Amino acid sequence: MSQDRVYNVLIVGVGGQGIILASDVLGRVAARHGYDVKKNEIHGMAQRGGSVSSHVRFGKIVSSPIIKMGEADVLLSFEQIETLRYFPFLSENGQVIVNNQKILPPAVFTGQQEYPPDVLERIMQKAPKTIVVDGPSVAKNIGNPKVLNVIFLGVLSKFLDIPSEIYEQTLRETLKPKLVDINIRAFNEGRSMGPA
Repeated sequence: MSQDRVYNVLIVGVGGQGIILASDVLGRVAARHGYDVKKNEIHGMAQRGGSVSSHVRFGKIVSSPIIKMGEADVLLSFEQIETLRYFPFLSENGQVIVNNQKILPPAVFTGQQEYPPDVLERIMQKAPKTIVVDGPSVAKNIGNPKVLNVIFLGVLSKFLDIPSEIYEQTLRETLKPKLVDINIRAFNEGRSMGPA
């Protein structure tokens, strides 16, 4: 990572998946590492499982909190179809990290829409280097489904040149003490799934 450029991470999913906490932790990690950080969140009926996105930008000097179309270095997605929704933001050589989970929107439940059966295939066609993580299974093995967001921060951390100790320090400061150990375990589990 060059200290002079701006890094753009777009975190997307649906309400209740911990997207805002993940973006808060990432922003604090980047700031602690010495970057200027700007963030922006968009909540779409988050309480009902609506689309949620968080733009996190960091670098030597960051002027705007909004990632422009085609400029996201990483699209970190906690739900499959949200990945496709936000694909226009991904840069030409951007990295996709996607959760192998489908959360059906209300329109699918009511029969107004269908959930496409080939979402992962479409993602892989557009971004062949996509990392697919079976988030719910990993979280279940760790013992808490709510650590999904921190698992994904762990995977993401392998693409950012920020020491893992900074993530751990930030998690210790951000979370309630009783949640620290399981979340650090989740972070390290996710980190083990990133590139070597």
